[in-house]
Amino acid sequence: MQYLLCNKIKCLIVVAFLSPLIAFSQLTEGINLPDHDENLFHFGISLGVNRAYYHFSNNPLFIQKDSILSVESLQNSGISLAWLVNLRLGDHFDLSTYPLNLIFTEKAFQYRLKYPEPFSGEGTLVTRKIQGITLALPMQIKFSSDRINNFKVYILGGGKVEYDFAANKGDKNAEKLMKLDKLDYGIEAGIGFHFYFPVFVLSPELKLGWGLKNVHSRDPNLKYSNVIDEIKSRTINLSFIIE
Repeated sequence: MQYLLCNKIKCLIVVAFLSPLIAFSQLTEGINLPDHDENLFHFGISLGVNRAYYHFSNNPLFIQKDSILSVESLQNSGISLAWLVNLRLGDHFDLSTYPLNLIFTEKAFQYRLKYPEPFSGEGTLVTRKIQGITLALPMQIKFSSDRINNFKVYILGGGKVEYDFAANKGDKNAEKLMKLDKLDYGIEAGIGFHFYFPVFVLSPELKLGWGLKNVHSRDPNLKYSNVIDEIKSRTINLSFIIE
């Protein structure tokens, strides 16, 4: 229930932000930047916030042992900063990429333990956070509607490759809680809006990402890793692009 309430609040915030922009774009007299869409290349800067978590499956060892009663992946917030390069393919199609795209995330697993170790400070409920500093290279096809005054809507989809500098697969420290691969790949889809102002274009964009690779390097010697099998990333990103 709390998760659904948070999602409703986020939707209301997005609607509250977009409504005045849409009204402005429809009521403003004259067409701003009339030749903007005719340019072969567009460049911009993107600043975004994200919610990230892991989709995972349990290893058979989870059923065989009862030291860990349950495992849950928690959502956490992060930020992203990117440089946009957009290639015009036609009146309604564009090819977009972000040659420089840094994403800062924080994902977490929550464990419910049957036999906590009080001498190490463990309780029955343990949360283990995983920091991520990722360099991503997405490639997206964008389909845009016709321009209505100073407003346009678009949808996009494509693939991405990511490299996480904070991942620790090669770390030999036995105290590490989870070993993850640095390289990941996946697909993305989303929706966005172009608002044409006199000297720039503002584009709020909501995008969902699905990681396709199992990034978990399972270690049977690690307490919090051996009960999990596959781990795949999931992200929800809201960004604001200025061209």
